Amino acid sequence: MNPEEEAEEDGANIDLDSQRKGKCVVLKTSTRQTIFLPVVGLVDPDKLKPGDLVGVNKDSYLILDTLPSEYDSRVKAMEVDEKPTEDYNDIGGLEKQIQELVEAIVLPMTHSERFQKLGIRPPKGVLLYGPPGTGKTLMARACAAQTNATFLKLAGPQLVQMFIGDGAKLVRDAFQLAKEKSPCIIFIDEIDAIGTKRFDSEVSGDREVQRTMLELLNQLDGFSSDERIKVSGNFVR
Repeated sequence: MNPEEEAEEDGANIDLDSQRKGKCVVLKTSTRQTIFLPVVGLVDPDKLKPGDLVGVNKDSYLILDTLPSEYDSRVKAMEVDEKPTEDYNDIGGLEKQIQELVEAIVLPMTHSERFQKLGIRPPKGVLLYGPPGTGKTLMARACAAQTNATFLKLAGPQLVQMFIGDGAKLVRDAFQLAKEKSPCIIFIDEIDAIGTKRFDSEVSGDREVQRTMLELLNQLDGFSSDERIKVSGNFVR
């Protein structure tokens, strides 16, 4: 005699979720609840990835549709819609600087296989400095035009925010947008607004500036860094 068959015949309660086969989902809601879904819903489970933004039913929490990634509106405004059309021929007297920029930015993005073959790790970006009007921004735009890359233009003072963590969030969102739009060149103008040396300070504003710079360094050299994203920093000296 099989006890399980006898239980089914007697109408005993059966845990259907334990017998269900297929992919399940762990969902985190906007109210910080963690929900386990044995049934995904109307979306193909194979198309879901960790960290995806989805719309769910408010009662059953079944997934109804996938939503586009959410970015800060200020980050979306950083993308230059019109593709840069500048050329190196528009820049005069900077042949050495242009050659260094091509070796550091353009070649790793257009011929990455050569660097991998030689075992060379390309630089993550460059730092442009000089008096105003010497062609720093023009060189960065010419780079983006040559590599057919998306061009994001940030301003250093824009990353200095009033609220704690707001500047670091802008940096994270900018790099996340750059990953989706890769290959991408992030141009940070007046980077010296956040690029100060580390020091101990009791002023919350100084700590916030350092926190923003540390987030930028983490995005460049952290575990989730992307070789298809290059950063061009610019400051007047």
